[in-house]
Amino acid sequence: MVSFINYAQTLTGKVVDYSKLPLEDVNVLVLNSTNHIHTNREGQFTLENVKIGDSIQVSHISFKTITLTIKKIDEPLTIEMEEELLSLSEIIIPRKLNALKVLADINIKTNPVNNSQDVLKTVPGLIIGQHAGGGKAEQIFLRGFDIDHGTDISISVEGMPVNMVSHAHGQGYSDLHFVIPETINKLDFDKGSYNSSKGNFATAGYINFELKERIENNQVKLEIGDFNTQRVSTLLNVINTENKSGYVAAEYSLTDGPFDSPQNFNRINFMGRYTNYFDNNDKLSLLASHFSSTWNASGQIPTRSVSDIGRWGAIDDTEGGQTSRSNILLDYTKRIDDDSFIKNKIHYSKYEFELYSNFTFFLDNPIDSDQIRQKEERSIFGLDSEYNKQFYFDDSSLTLQIGGGLRNDQINENELSYTIDRLTTNENLALGDVNETNFFGYINTKFNLGRWIVNPSIRIDYFKFNYYDRLQENYEIKSENKATLSPKLNFLYDYSNNLQLYFKMGKGFHSNDTRVIVEQSGKEILPSVYGSDLGAVWKPIPKIIINSALWYLFSEQEFVYVGDGAVVEPNGKSRRLGVDFSMIYHPKNWLSFNADINYAHARSVDNPDGENYIPLAPDFTISSGITVNHPKGFFSSVRLIHINDRPANEDNSIVAEGYSVVDFNVGYKWEKMVFGIEIRNLLNTEWNETQFATETRLKDEIEAVEEIHFIPGTPFNLKASFTYIF
Repeated sequence: MVSFINYAQTLTGKVVDYSKLPLEDVNVLVLNSTNHIHTNREGQFTLENVKIGDSIQVSHISFKTITLTIKKIDEPLTIEMEEELLSLSEIIIPRKLNALKVLADINIKTNPVNNSQDVLKTVPGLIIGQHAGGGKAEQIFLRGFDIDHGTDISISVEGMPVNMVSHAHGQGYSDLHFVIPETINKLDFDKGSYNSSKGNFATAGYINFELKERIENNQVKLEIGDFNTQRVSTLLNVINTENKSGYVAAEYSLTDGPFDSPQNFNRINFMGRYTNYFDNNDKLSLLASHFSSTWNASGQIPTRSVSDIGRWGAIDDTEGGQTSRSNILLDYTKRIDDDSFIKNKIHYSKYEFELYSNFTFFLDNPIDSDQIRQKEERSIFGLDSEYNKQFYFDDSSLTLQIGGGLRNDQINENELSYTIDRLTTNENLALGDVNETNFFGYINTKFNLGRWIVNPSIRIDYFKFNYYDRLQENYEIKSENKATLSPKLNFLYDYSNNLQLYFKMGKGFHSNDTRVIVEQSGKEILPSVYGSDLGAVWKPIPKIIINSALWYLFSEQEFVYVGDGAVVEPNGKSRRLGVDFSMIYHPKNWLSFNADINYAHARSVDNPDGENYIPLAPDFTISSGITVNHPKGFFSSVRLIHINDRPANEDNSIVAEGYSVVDFNVGYKWEKMVFGIEIRNLLNTEWNETQFATETRLKDEIEAVEEIHFIPGTPFNLKASFTYIF
């Protein structure tokens, strides 16, 4: 629905979908001009300099484009957008500083989503790999970073943080498995540290999952595949009226995996969401979810052992773990007037984690082995509020955002212990309670000056770190605190509806682990990262959209978190620079091709040439695919992931082998039924999903050996799915 009021040749309106929900990023264009604007989160917009007789075009991804003529500006006009196949030719590049996120929106619409981690792959240049057992958070690579589980990328769901500070296994640990893939609507993301609303870990970039507010139909999906893989999921409407919506979602999955010792992996997920739009355009949303998972893992194996145990064997097959997370999120948006509103969020999470690993085998304990347990119980409380105000002038406008909030993590018995076969605890290496609080505030301004957008902003963060070491004889809480200021400055030049140029620069940071901070008396608490991007988003022809960028990033301190030692090893200053290229081509509305090609040069600043490689930093990656979504119901896709050989240690004497893996899926959709077949690793490539240069000793060895240890990538495997929609 679009409601227009005439204020001296100014159109204000609101755009909604078939169910009266507001649509964000709808393009409203005055035809035969460059005058256009995109709707905000509430579906509202203000379009300057229009007159009676002008024709406007309203378009959005996966909705039928509407063209209308303005006859009376002072009378309301009602339009309801209808869904249809995505048409790239009708997409106009959003007039936003993170316009490249439209690439992820298109990829999500055109490619099947198998799990929440798969959605991460829609971010151009991002590669993931599973560490062990399917229940552990994936390893992430982006812009020359081995991000591990989240040290240099901020990940959130509906604004609720996923990264875990001072985590038992790794700083910034980000487990997304609590997200049910069928509930994902789209991603908000950007690379670099240029957004003032994003703080800790937002150095290489940020990602925020946006979930569906409403579902059109109920559905049940069944999946079965190789390695005893089974999954069932469901989405059920509870409330579905014009202003109110509510649904529940559930998922249960299990698999044994291809390993000689079954993984016995299983995961269960529940989620419910309720949304209410009030007559005054206020919005209230309540989301609750629970997730739990258990698994076994065969762990990393050394290259030298493959001839004895094979690629699917294990040195210690008692690795694995269990984890759970419960969340509640309350989101309330208050409309003040047509030009201002306040967004408020409050969230609480209860989290448990227990992981058994054996990275060095018999290096330190030649009798019982070096198996460790990492364990914690955590409560996360957070709230944030953001005031948004729009100011209009003769030929320009100003958007003002003022935000602030806090996050508090209370971690009980953050533990690292030596264990035997999970059953016996040999020694506690670390055991203590963490209480970490982050207060933050920011001011973000965006000046719209004709074709230019100028975006200066600043953010301040204050951290309070408390740690109680339970292994000390005397009771003492050690404490440190630190504040940091992060300025940003971004420019966008809107050359035309089909070409945007941008230059971004900003300062970000990533925090250290509380346990390390208090032991080092506050050193290296919040090292800064400085970055810049120069790029363009371009539609050279209607059916092609391209993003290209040159980027640079300097880090004051490279963190290498050693979870099995409960320490963070500082690796000194680092410098990265690179080139990103992404393209989407739609020769037909139902046929699409995409390619993401990324090069990064990552080096340590403090070490001499030849010894300044950053271990596991990827230098060249490709993600590409062809997708068919035919209106007659047939769908299919072929996708390629490639990562080059990369150094596994500082002098590049040990190399992590690159790989190229092809996945395939095909299916058919009837009115109420969908049948699909998915094949992972179509060509049955022998590849190593995750690799590390590690010094280990096997039980029968006298001397330790440093070499590549790896977790093999899944071989050819097939999975069939059936979905019933009602």
